[in-house]
Amino acid sequence: MSSPTGPASGLPVRMPRPRQSGRHRRPEPAAAPVGAPPLVLAVPGAPDPVTRAVVDEVLSIARSELPGLDARVGYVGGADEQAPALEDTLAQAARDRAALLAAALADAAGQPGDAAGDAPDAAAQEAAYAARQQAVIDADGPAAVVVPLLAGPDSELLARARQAVEGSGCAALFTDPLGPHPLLAEALHVRLSEAGLARADRARLFTVATAADGIILATVGGPQAVQAAGITGMLLSARLAVPVLAAPLDEKGAVARTAEQLLGAGSQRLALAPYLIGPEVSAELIETAANEAGCAAAEPLGAYPAVGRLVLSAYAAALGLTLPGAPNR
Repeated sequence: MSSPTGPASGLPVRMPRPRQSGRHRRPEPAAAPVGAPPLVLAVPGAPDPVTRAVVDEVLSIARSELPGLDARVGYVGGADEQAPALEDTLAQAARDRAALLAAALADAAGQPGDAAGDAPDAAAQEAAYAARQQAVIDADGPAAVVVPLLAGPDSELLARARQAVEGSGCAALFTDPLGPHPLLAEALHVRLSEAGLARADRARLFTVATAADGIILATVGGPQAVQAAGITGMLLSARLAVPVLAAPLDEKGAVARTAEQLLGAGSQRLALAPYLIGPEVSAELIETAANEAGCAAAEPLGAYPAVGRLVLSAYAAALGLTLPGAPNR
């Protein structure tokens, strides 16, 4: 164990690297606070291989931005042995918090706590002990922070996720969806550019002859979701200097009617941009809507880097954490 003045004799000493001076120095990397509750990503749909790949990449981005982050996954629309349901993930988080508290009480009574498990060295034992003590300090705090993997407020999916939180018995915070947000407008722009349906941003210094002059921003989740998509659509319209209209994918004929509205206003080449992370709907639904509108479609947002950063930002905001360079919520 370390003494109050430094590490115990015989343990290696890691000397801090000197910070680079000047205005171009890198910011000090943040780390997850000791004993912080886990981030639980609430994923719509079933855990198919495509969805799992997106989820793994999103959480990899979040972990890289906040080392030490305990990030977990819970599925709202299905589960299997490797991909637990949201309610099961939260129930486990509640058990983990209870175990930490029990171990901390054992520490206070002078009994060895077992939360450290088979900690291989003094540093790991000390970290486990600190986590137990922090659990006591935060005993009335949340056992988890649930972040829905949704670009906008899908009322049905959010209701099912909240029901899972209540059924788990876990004292969890539940954040808002990721959008609307300017970073999602940027992500939509990039996806359209990758499909050859929009001019790339100025930094890429090239244009696309087949760029669309009218964009259908397709979403799911009811009127509130369409309204929220419209806000991001205004940001996308400002980036592309073309009209952008939101339309519900889950309302029959709505995408085709929106296409007619854009064509009637003077657009000649349309494109469909899914305002979705991906797991919310099937690829066939997007393809069918694009065919009805008579236009090509870009890919969903997927694991675009901004998605992972917004997930982490939602988690940090719920806990009142300040992260260097994090996007504003």
